[in-house]
Amino acid sequence: MQTARVLKEDVSIDVKPSNKDGLKRSLKSRHLTMISLGGTIGTGLFLASGGAIHSAGPGGAILSYLVIGVMVYFLMQSLAEMGAYMPVAGSFSTYATKFVDPSLGFALGWNYWYNWAITIAAELAAVTMIMKFWFPHTPSIIWSGIFLVVMFLLNYLSVKGFGEAEYWFSLVKVVTVIIFIVTGTLMIFGIMGDEAVGFKNFTVGDAPFHGGFMAMLGIFMAAGFSFQGTELLGVAAGETDNPTKAIPRAVKQVFWRILLFYVLAILVIGLLIPYTNGDLANGDVTVSPFTLVFQKAGIAFAASVMNAVILTAVLSAGNSGMYASTRMLWDMAREGKAPKFLGKLNKNGVPVNALIVTTLVGTLAFLASFFGDGTVYVWLLNASGMSGFIAWLGIAICHYRFRRAYVAQGRDLNLLPYKSKLFPFGPIFAFAVCGFVVLGQNYSAFMGDHIDWNGVMVSYIGLPLFLILWLGYKVMKKTKVIPLDKCDLNN
Repeated sequence: MQTARVLKEDVSIDVKPSNKDGLKRSLKSRHLTMISLGGTIGTGLFLASGGAIHSAGPGGAILSYLVIGVMVYFLMQSLAEMGAYMPVAGSFSTYATKFVDPSLGFALGWNYWYNWAITIAAELAAVTMIMKFWFPHTPSIIWSGIFLVVMFLLNYLSVKGFGEAEYWFSLVKVVTVIIFIVTGTLMIFGIMGDEAVGFKNFTVGDAPFHGGFMAMLGIFMAAGFSFQGTELLGVAAGETDNPTKAIPRAVKQVFWRILLFYVLAILVIGLLIPYTNGDLANGDVTVSPFTLVFQKAGIAFAASVMNAVILTAVLSAGNSGMYASTRMLWDMAREGKAPKFLGKLNKNGVPVNALIVTTLVGTLAFLASFFGDGTVYVWLLNASGMSGFIAWLGIAICHYRFRRAYVAQGRDLNLLPYKSKLFPFGPIFAFAVCGFVVLGQNYSAFMGDHIDWNGVMVSYIGLPLFLILWLGYKVMKKTKVIPLDKCDLNN
């Protein structure tokens, strides 16, 4: 019903006049909704959800995803309030510069760009493994090259091309999850399949909760990674035709859809497949939890179908990553926090130089996986692993400061285009949960007789890199925290 309504929205995309920065406001509400969905419904759900159930049991997995989902809800509320009021491509990097400290804006911007640039490399590596499912003897470099060109062209031609591609990529994933939930529900009650499974698997062994609190802590991180990408809403705000209405609307739709999809999908998997099934812990597409359920339903070629869907998810993530990192790099160049030549726009309003540089960095990182034993590539990936959480922490800080500055400067809260709910609880809760997840990235490295320093370095390397950016810029530019009454609230 909801998907049908989205499809009925204005399908035509008229190129809107440029905003004052030169970007084209060509993204509509339906694009914004699907862009955010595209950043979250992916391999985290299709593959990692099985490992979450295997580690913490179905109850533990559902509870972990619920807690992280509520945290993301408050973060998106924060981003919607700031984005509807001040829609800019730099999003929370710009907000940090205006409401907190320019050095924090600098560090958040480069941190976010790096995160997505390396994600492009990760998706190129994933594409080669997916294509080998059908073409096992084809050289990897061919497939990665083809898909890199496709992602580059979708972003190069216009924001309209990116928006339309992301819309259809995301729609494939949404439809797949809906079909999965419906099929699974019919199997649970015996309408499809050989028997009515019921709820017996939900309490098999020591389910629904398995492994205690420490197992759930591990799932918190997996859930956090799965939800990363929702903040793309803020980055896309600068190219949305009616951000004051589209952003709040998209936030409301996206949160409930994602939470519904994830929780219901995990519930279906947990009811149909006992957590003791070792295949759940396997990240191979041929034994993804979705594939296992479709095979139990008697659907032929389940593995091939899911492989195609996961390929779509990977392309969507790469497409979104290229868009987000390019816009962030362009905005930083405009603010003097990156080389000036990266601030150039082509006639279609695309930051072409920032796009080329981002593509080259992603390609170089991908090529690093072919040298030696891939150690460099693994370190790059690990360094980017924490970047998404750092960005979320930044969003919470920016919103807290924005709202306090807004009030301190005597402005009327009722004049905000969108007012987030439960302030200041929302950003404080999001900051606390996100900080807890960041610090607990690899708690097991500290649990033995001796600290596993290699494990600590691999897991936490993103944190000192961020601090170096933040403090280095602060020292060089002698920046200070901006007083609330001096914060720049003008767009």
